[in-house]
Amino acid sequence: MGDHQSTGAVPHLGETMSRVARRLQEEHGDVEATLAAITTAAVAAVPGADECGISYVIGRRRVEARAATSDLPREVDRLQSRVQQGPCLDAVFEEETVRVDDVAGERRWPEFAQEAAALGAGSMMCFRLFVEGDRLGALNVYARAAGAFGEEAQEIGQMFASHAAVALAGAEHESNLRVGMGTRDLIGQAKGILMERHKLTAEQAFDVLAKVSQELNRKLLDVARELADTGAVPAGNRRRD
Repeated sequence: MGDHQSTGAVPHLGETMSRVARRLQEEHGDVEATLAAITTAAVAAVPGADECGISYVIGRRRVEARAATSDLPREVDRLQSRVQQGPCLDAVFEEETVRVDDVAGERRWPEFAQEAAALGAGSMMCFRLFVEGDRLGALNVYARAAGAFGEEAQEIGQMFASHAAVALAGAEHESNLRVGMGTRDLIGQAKGILMERHKLTAEQAFDVLAKVSQELNRKLLDVARELADTGAVPAGNRRRD
């Protein structure tokens, strides 16, 4: 699995990026679908790649596999989470890109390397995607043979990861906006019912929702949802501490 000739790298990457961009536009804020599109395209884009996965590092310790193209990325992420060492963790905490040419002979993470090689990882490249507080992410590309990735593969992987990070951020932003808009619309419906039924202003209707939420010890959104669904202000289900 040697590198492709450099003369073909740019057209190859450009075509792949165009295809991925079209696919991501179709997802419209579906974060999981965006992640799956990214990892599938990365295998096709990066010379020598056999598998790909995205790692979320939660609380700076737990490594969670997302959108893995096979069991290998999931098993390697579980391994890194257990032994607390490995190229993915280095990529998100120390270096933006970490390349492992021969997993079995790697000395930077001896415990990880031995077990990762036994799982079938021959070589790896890990690219930092984002760092947001204690939530971090990396794009990880795998080959089952040692020495599968050269400089060209690394450069393409870095370019791909930068595009993937933007696409992922956009999908998550749109997803969050949709949740926020849905919440706003639901509260608006509940306020409208109260305003029409009791001749209240918008501010007075919101105060009613807030007071019912407080008295019943229920989330305001839950109160608004029940009112919108049933047409009645919730009167029961009061929690007792």
